[in-house]
Amino acid sequence: MPFITNKKAKRPVDIFYEDYGTGQPVILIHGWPLSRKMWEQQVWKIVDEGFRCISYDRRGFGISSQPWENYDYSALASDLHALIEDLDLSDAVIVGFSMGGGEVVRYLTDFGSDRIAKAALISSIIPLVKKKDDNHDGVPEDALDDIKNALQKDRVGFLKEFGKGFYNFDDNKDRVSQAQLDYDFTIASFASPRATIQTALAWSHTDFRSELKNVDVPTLIVHGDADETVPKATSADQAAKGIADNTYEVIEGAPHGLHLTHSEKLNELLISFLKK
Repeated sequence: MPFITNKKAKRPVDIFYEDYGTGQPVILIHGWPLSRKMWEQQVWKIVDEGFRCISYDRRGFGISSQPWENYDYSALASDLHALIEDLDLSDAVIVGFSMGGGEVVRYLTDFGSDRIAKAALISSIIPLVKKKDDNHDGVPEDALDDIKNALQKDRVGFLKEFGKGFYNFDDNKDRVSQAQLDYDFTIASFASPRATIQTALAWSHTDFRSELKNVDVPTLIVHGDADETVPKATSADQAAKGIADNTYEVIEGAPHGLHLTHSEKLNELLISFLKK
């Protein structure tokens, strides 16, 4: 099975990846608390359209290494950098879903865009989740503390309910099956408990607003206007104002997990952007 090792990490970290197709490389960065497996409906389409599609498991998730420490965004971006260097990729497109949007922005901040042609932020947390005096649409800090406490007290119980909200399940039962919820739950529950909490702290408290200027490549922003997990007012709306060269697409009625509920529309937007 293919792994790359981030030897520049404080302790070496092994990152599992899948690599299909040929052509311009498109790197898919998964959301919290899932794994590369969330991209099932995108991988085949990207490959069929003539691109090389690479997806990987973030440290602590899937079958990548599960270290105890170092889940800040610079550490996570260093794993992406190691993958790009190890596979000697150039002219790559980096696509981040939800918390994966943070890796996109931090990668461009820490490593620049020499190897990057384009970027995409899908249902992304960028630039800031937490409510502040200058971010009134954000999530109140006590609600974020409740997430951390729930993960510490009953992680799997929290994840079971979180999966329903991810897809606005009651409104999308014709688009997402109970089996899909069970599948996602299995993926999430087998992630490192430590990583699940530490990465939640990273996505809930990291402020990327000052880093948006570092996104100096054409960028696709896609968000659902029914996203209850990461409301677009605190994320995509602000990202579109702060990223100079962006294409902003709002999918009507789409929840956070639009990669499944609205996969055809997302694929259409993504492929169109890749081929521009």
